[in-house]
Amino acid sequence: MKPSFDLVVYGATSFVGQILVKYLANYLSQNPEDNIQWAMAGRSQSKLDEVRSSIPGGQDIPLLIADAEDEEALRTICSQTRVVISTVGPYALYGSTLVKVCAETGTDYCDLTGEVQWIKRMVDRFEPQAKQSGARIVHCCGFDSIPSDLGVAFLQKQAREQFGQPCTDVKMRVKAMKGGMSGGTVASIVNITKEVVANPALRKDLANPYLICPPEHSFTARQPNQNGTAFDSDFQAWTAPFIMAGINTRVVHRSNALSGNGYGENFTYSEAVLTGKGMKGRMTGMSFVAGLGAFMVGAALKPTRWFLESYVLPKPGEGPSPEAQLKGFYDLRFVGKTADGQTLKTKVTGDRDPGYGSTAKMLAQAGLCLALNTSKEQKPGGFWTTASVFDETIFERLTKNAGLTFEVQGSKGGR
Repeated sequence: MKPSFDLVVYGATSFVGQILVKYLANYLSQNPEDNIQWAMAGRSQSKLDEVRSSIPGGQDIPLLIADAEDEEALRTICSQTRVVISTVGPYALYGSTLVKVCAETGTDYCDLTGEVQWIKRMVDRFEPQAKQSGARIVHCCGFDSIPSDLGVAFLQKQAREQFGQPCTDVKMRVKAMKGGMSGGTVASIVNITKEVVANPALRKDLANPYLICPPEHSFTARQPNQNGTAFDSDFQAWTAPFIMAGINTRVVHRSNALSGNGYGENFTYSEAVLTGKGMKGRMTGMSFVAGLGAFMVGAALKPTRWFLESYVLPKPGEGPSPEAQLKGFYDLRFVGKTADGQTLKTKVTGDRDPGYGSTAKMLAQAGLCLALNTSKEQKPGGFWTTASVFDETIFERLTKNAGLTFEVQGSKGGR
């Protein structure tokens, strides 16, 4: 039986879910050629009604009801659609049953998780079912980790065209970024710290740069791991650790593995934040490191974690205002070097708050790309990354409809 819908947004009442469905409704009204039949889903009829009423012309959008732990209800939703977009986080707490059902029913799936320990569990438990059923499971379709994953893929494509070979070493540096943090993101970070406290062995897993690579991967290169302030000669500036590097770098290495070591067996990749030049840049970096360290320690200790959750950090469902989302942006710079010393510089930019305004657009376009542009013959079932499952169409969608740019800044020959 043919599914009733091409796309279902599960978690449509979440903070990012509401941004996403409003964007999707507006996008589809302006792009009728996509001819998508879609629905909103969640656990609360009243909240779904409220979100639907806030969408201009949205009174006819179908609503589907299912709790995140109700396997039978989720199976009913999956039987009605070809693709599910999930915004229900923290995924380690609320997302596993839906991934299981999608993998078993052959339903394509994408989300915006940044929880690498959960991705590892999902791949280990459900990839055989996904390969058998034909379900394409694509995690990390938001700011974690599309700009990094597709940014590296873009750089490598340019390197092959210009140099005839990929770059074996790539750096991503955050040049500028403006955006608020939502309660959902905070809850995910806090949940990871809780898991590490409860299971100290998890700390070793999280330190493994190849954690989510297929078990048969042959990578042994020692990966950069920045914990403090460091001077970067390629950018002639000081740097500090980037909080998202722990997930983004793992996704990029999985993409390399799934592409048949397309970036090389000894490929290295790192991410950091540019904090400026001279003594001021160094002091800014040191302040950044101290603040990040204090937050992580506070999140790990039960009394301070309670205080942060109760009085300091945004609650789930809270996040930056629409005005703040519009004023948000990000500018990421990449430099890649080939084995013989040739250098390529590129950049990726986004025109909204990275975690919410931009993430909602990226996730929506990833779901549309799965539904409309990525056939089962092209890419069979399994756990994919955005760089390994999508072709050039995703770049076209993101630049035309999601406010992203991918640009070459310059190159130079080697020895």
